[in-house]
Amino acid sequence: MLTVTNLNQYYGGSHILRNLSFEVPMGKVTTLLGRNGVGKTTLLKTLMGLVPAATGSIALDGADITKAPSYGRVRAGIGYVPQGREIFPRLTVEENLLMGLATRPASAEVPTRIFEMFPVLKQMMRRRGGDLSGGQQQQLAIGRALAPGPKLLILDEPTEGIQPSIIKDIERAIRALAETGEMAILLVEQYYDFARSLADHYLLMERGEIISAGRGEEMEVNKVREMLSV
Repeated sequence: MLTVTNLNQYYGGSHILRNLSFEVPMGKVTTLLGRNGVGKTTLLKTLMGLVPAATGSIALDGADITKAPSYGRVRAGIGYVPQGREIFPRLTVEENLLMGLATRPASAEVPTRIFEMFPVLKQMMRRRGGDLSGGQQQQLAIGRALAPGPKLLILDEPTEGIQPSIIKDIERAIRALAETGEMAILLVEQYYDFARSLADHYLLMERGEIISAGRGEEMEVNKVREMLSV
């Protein structure tokens, strides 16, 4: 679903992303791991068109989107849950979800499966986003990204600052979404156990490069946890 080829990115004189090449297959969870500062969030911003790629290419479902604007990538089928959630705090839960439908026809409705995955959102439709707990805001951010029915869902550290009970809810939701076969999922995480529990495939970044990759069940054998803690 997503194909990245020889992607490079620079900030000033610093080479942040170094010839990254990888694929994110349909119906699978691909986890991207790495410590702070290795380039994970820069990669996601480049995938979303928030910063332009210096060199290399990005393709979604076979179509080149390297030069596409951010809204064009969303329209093409990418859902993005940024680090820190970035919901609209003064809008209600319902209004936040409807914002996720901005690229869809005016008659489009919020899919019922979002409320099946996260029942609390249905109960709090009239509550402002800023009044929700951190975990509830994360569920809202995921729901907003799912509203238009993406082909690719990108999540940037969804467990950050979230209570354990809601982490489990998010884990179940991500696995259920992958099992439908309707989308590819790219999960960026630092929390090893969460990433390992969901990974069909993994990528490990260090200093802007992918230094290890493989199937999820190979993470222990390939000593990914140890490499993260070095």
